[in-house]
Amino acid sequence: MKPNFFVKNYLLCWKFLKESRWYLVFALGLFALTFLIGFVYPIFFREEIFGFIAKIIGMLEGKTTIELISFIFFNNLRASFMAIILGLLFGLFPLLVTITNGYILGFVSRETAVKEGIFILFRLLPHGIFEIPAIIFSIGIGLKIGTSIFIKKKKEKRLRHNIEEGIRFFIFVVFPLLLIAGIIEGLLISIAG
Repeated sequence: MKPNFFVKNYLLCWKFLKESRWYLVFALGLFALTFLIGFVYPIFFREEIFGFIAKIIGMLEGKTTIELISFIFFNNLRASFMAIILGLLFGLFPLLVTITNGYILGFVSRETAVKEGIFILFRLLPHGIFEIPAIIFSIGIGLKIGTSIFIKKKKEKRLRHNIEEGIRFFIFVVFPLLLIAGIIEGLLISIAG
């Protein structure tokens, strides 16, 4: 492949990112708000979240480092792709993903900090630097796709543009970010034993 192929696609991704900035700001704001609620008021859905965590831990037990990386990567990849594509349902799915992920991450961060100390949260930082932006990007793009359904002027053209550029962004930006995050998280889990 020619270098121009990558340059062209990354320039288009950058343009789409700028077009989508307010959707990303909204997604980030809602994520941060629900994270804070989960961290400060970890009272909602406690049993369900602990059950969910136990299920995930059970799924990770006994896996090799490569299996851990694959599991984490494909799980996050599927969730991010669904947040973009299911934006077609009027943006409702990306909103639900934002609220759920923000609250659960805040809840788990609080529980972990209480048990292990606040500095344990720095262990989440290396993969979170890549994973959280990828998820926020996916949610923002899903919201952009969902809201384009409501815009009457050039609706089909705008919707098609948002889907095509959203998929391009997923391939060239979200995919690599999640791959890096999956590798880091899988290695950290393996090292922690």
